[in-house]
Amino acid sequence: MRLETLQVARLSPKLLSEARDLVADYVRSQFRLDPATGEGAFINRAEKPDLYYTVFGIDCLLALREDLPRGALLKYAESFGEGEGLDLVHLGCLARLWAAMDVTPTNVKGSILTRIEAYRSGDGGYSQSKKATHGSNYACFVALGAHQDLKSEISHPQGLITCIASQRTRDGAYSNGPDLPLGTTPTTAAALTMLRVLQQPHDRAAGDWLLAQQHPQGGFLAVPDAPMPDLLSTAVALHALSGIHVEIAPIRDKTLDFLDSLWVNRGSFFGTWSEDTLDVEYTYYALLALGHLSL
Repeated sequence: MRLETLQVARLSPKLLSEARDLVADYVRSQFRLDPATGEGAFINRAEKPDLYYTVFGIDCLLALREDLPRGALLKYAESFGEGEGLDLVHLGCLARLWAAMDVTPTNVKGSILTRIEAYRSGDGGYSQSKKATHGSNYACFVALGAHQDLKSEISHPQGLITCIASQRTRDGAYSNGPDLPLGTTPTTAAALTMLRVLQQPHDRAAGDWLLAQQHPQGGFLAVPDAPMPDLLSTAVALHALSGIHVEIAPIRDKTLDFLDSLWVNRGSFFGTWSEDTLDVEYTYYALLALGHLSL
């Protein structure tokens, strides 16, 4: 799934045009090298080196076909050992970091996968808590992505499919737990993407629900009553809709207008109209959205 989004994000320079170099400069400005250890990582919104933000910074550089500071990133990856002490989300991030390095040590790969399996839930999916009865779409997405990044077949895929299906809501979307009544755009997009990857039939009703989350001024809402659209929801909705072959050309211009309204000439995009902080995560979501809109 990571390589699929990266392939699309690599098309973003078609629409960025001259702004492509500004984005590359911004992404590089978010990298920090520790001269004492030789480790290098991308910073979070508090300007601290962060594993989660590092994988987004890496994918931004790869999408723009920029060179990675591989030596420093390798040292940073090695600093996490075999993933001891990391939660599910950060284990997934570590898997993505090693996948980008393309040299995952065998012992590290095995340890990460073993630790991720400890988050398997009773319904066959994955949860962010160990020994949970029910899984969540977000946890399933992280676990499935980590297995793919480490080139490992996920065990009992039918359990994963059953867990995802259990989170379908009456409004035709998907939630992040079986007892939640309403769906969200990110979880619905994640569910559609996972079901497609797991070779399940396309859920057209969920695709229709996603399309209905468009804001009149462009972009997608995270939930139907959200006060404004956001960049994350917009990018993942476009990706999921494209994956199930829903035509997005009719909404292209309005969505481009929305992205343009978030652009900052420092080389990045705000997450919403109300934000005033930039980061490499939302930069990557912008590249993914632009990639889809360039097709």
